[in-house]
Amino acid sequence: MTITDLILLHPPSIFRFRELPCFQGPISDVIPSTSLFEGYPIGFLTLSEYLTRHGMSVRIVNLALKMLRDTRFEAEHFTAGLSAQAFGIDLHWLPHVDGCLTLAAQLKRQHPHIPVILGGLSATYFRDELMQDYPCIDFVVCGDSTEEPLRLLMEALRSGGGFGKVPNLVWRDGDRVVDNGISWCPENLDHVRFDYSHIFRMLVKYRDPVGYLPYANWLEHPVLAVFTCRGCLHDCSACGGSTSAFSSTCTRTRPAFRSPELLAEDVATIAGYTGAPIMIIGDLLQAGEEYADTFLRAISRRNIPNELAFEFFHPPSRRFVERLADSVENFNVELSPESHDLRVRSAFGKQFDNRELEAALDVLVASRCKRIDLFFMVGLPFQSYTSVMESVAYCGELLDRFGRSGKLLPMIAPLAPFVDPGSRTFENPEKMGYRLLYRTLGDHRRAMLMPSWKQRLNYETEWMSRDDIVNATYDGAEVLVDLKQRHGLIPAEDARQIKDHIARARTVVELLDRGCTVDQELASEIHRLNRLDSLCGKHELDWRVTGKRYHLFRFITSLLSSRPPRLDSRSPSLTGKTSPAVL
Repeated sequence: MTITDLILLHPPSIFRFRELPCFQGPISDVIPSTSLFEGYPIGFLTLSEYLTRHGMSVRIVNLALKMLRDTRFEAEHFTAGLSAQAFGIDLHWLPHVDGCLTLAAQLKRQHPHIPVILGGLSATYFRDELMQDYPCIDFVVCGDSTEEPLRLLMEALRSGGGFGKVPNLVWRDGDRVVDNGISWCPENLDHVRFDYSHIFRMLVKYRDPVGYLPYANWLEHPVLAVFTCRGCLHDCSACGGSTSAFSSTCTRTRPAFRSPELLAEDVATIAGYTGAPIMIIGDLLQAGEEYADTFLRAISRRNIPNELAFEFFHPPSRRFVERLADSVENFNVELSPESHDLRVRSAFGKQFDNRELEAALDVLVASRCKRIDLFFMVGLPFQSYTSVMESVAYCGELLDRFGRSGKLLPMIAPLAPFVDPGSRTFENPEKMGYRLLYRTLGDHRRAMLMPSWKQRLNYETEWMSRDDIVNATYDGAEVLVDLKQRHGLIPAEDARQIKDHIARARTVVELLDRGCTVDQELASEIHRLNRLDSLCGKHELDWRVTGKRYHLFRFITSLLSSRPPRLDSRSPSLTGKTSPAVL
């Protein structure tokens, strides 16, 4: 039997979540996945497709989802039966630290001669600590674009050496750790493909539907995504994807954009297989209005029926909203003002005022836009408990003004569980008015295993203690639930259930704060609450599926007519495609 070249495994945030009574709290209420962060990174898709295109066999295993969906599934038994030339594990966002390191140790114990490879932003940031303290890890592939470095590493593993020539690689040479440096930083994303048909083909090949599902309720409420870029022009103070973080962690000094024509092609390809909503991640306007207009012209020619969701880092102009409405039949918008207070918003990194925000909302509400998600946050610089509650009151003012349309959906959530490594706040907490409680990878792993989400927070601010952050989160959410019920955004029964969840969550946090023994009754309540959403209902995040969820006939036809993928001119080489700033 042919051995798979690479198996990419996505672990749960806490590997022993079934046994450990760790109250997760509202750390994932405004994202599709559960508090176990079972959604694997979209980089798994681009890595798998890129390596497959170059003649390698790659399997994706969403181990977190397998463990979540089936209480009888034994992860240790499953991984013991795997066979590959190498295992890859993502450590992209820091909440996965326990799951990643536990899985790496388990794989090395079971398969001592198979290399374990880590990748992702957090793995890149903590690469020295990973290689020094965790001998179960053989390689760390660094940077934000690891398709080509990973291909070269797999070629080196096949040939039995030559690791010193692989860019972005940290590796072991006997007892010595060698860091090759991050020299592979492509200046555009035209060499990758956001081709979900590849996922479908691999699902059939490996006969593992659950292993390829993106997150727990994806079959019922599917959302797919394409990326406009890697990197960012904005510098939000606590974000690991900010311009400062990308520069210091990945040596990326400017974003790498995907060409607008290829981006439109990605969207059209997805729409050919499913009527699911498609998220365009990364503000189109970061690359300029010409880029955004080119994308809209390309997408308008394709008559995409799916709902498309666009995120904006700055409120879009009237001209652009009108252009968007002329080009896209169904669209939603996401905006994150973070706070009503301009001082707080500006200190966090968002440079626009409420007049600009409200002008954009006025145009969006009057347009063909179906929904406007508005995100506010707790735990920001200069933000007090009172300021949080004033932000919620501002949501009420916006609903009074725009709520009749039924399009505006404000949400609030804490900056949790961690300030991201590499961000301005993580690097200079005192300057930003923060006190960091955990700094090392080991610190954060221990924090993830704390009983309460309050104890897990890796920061306090000059203006709010962790107690204040928890209280402001729950108090603000309760008021916002009442506002949304009053404006007909959620039914009374849903509002009652959410407020009941909040009350139960408060009780658990208080009991854990007092050091109460976690007996069977309390442990059962923690596990029950971890399956619920305490700030909003997950259905509030659901977007409408247009037509059929899945066009099975088109999918089957594609499978029957598919041919082995061929390399094309968009595949980069190690010469001529690396950012001059890195060279």
